[in-house]
Amino acid sequence: MSVNDMVLTPTGLRLCGRRFPCSIGKGGITTRKREGDGATPVGVHRIVGLLYRADRMARPTGWACPIGPVDLWSDDQRDPEYNLHVRAPHEFSHEALRRADPLYDLVLLTDWNWPHAVPGHGSAIFLHQWRRSGYPTEGCLAFRRDHLRWIAQHAIPGTRLIVSG
Repeated sequence: MSVNDMVLTPTGLRLCGRRFPCSIGKGGITTRKREGDGATPVGVHRIVGLLYRADRMARPTGWACPIGPVDLWSDDQRDPEYNLHVRAPHEFSHEALRRADPLYDLVLLTDWNWPHAVPGHGSAIFLHQWRRSGYPTEGCLAFRRDHLRWIAQHAIPGTRLIVSG
């Protein structure tokens, strides 16, 4: 492990010598991730993208991409584009990336079950803003807004997220 790795610990996420409180999936941490289980998967995941709401914040880094009104994420196992960034209109089940609430104002994308997804093994694991401290996610890692922004500014494509069981 390196100081530049993101390491999930029982007391939060460690990165660059700092520790940030975070929320994990309501299903806990698992070695057997399945679509809809609400769990955060064990493994070494890499950061592969950074999205942000340009209408709500300044661009956090040069490699961040804005989220537009038609940006979605496919979460339908039957979809040939399962676990991929898609655009509306989209006939399969999906999650809107441009939300009314602030949860996805800033999103780091991991390579969990991506880019060649195995149906049923779970769709996207994001790092995003939390609803409130301790409130569980659907499997993602969630942070306080200012902490998430700091993490986004210190992560680069390929940064490792290490989740142990």
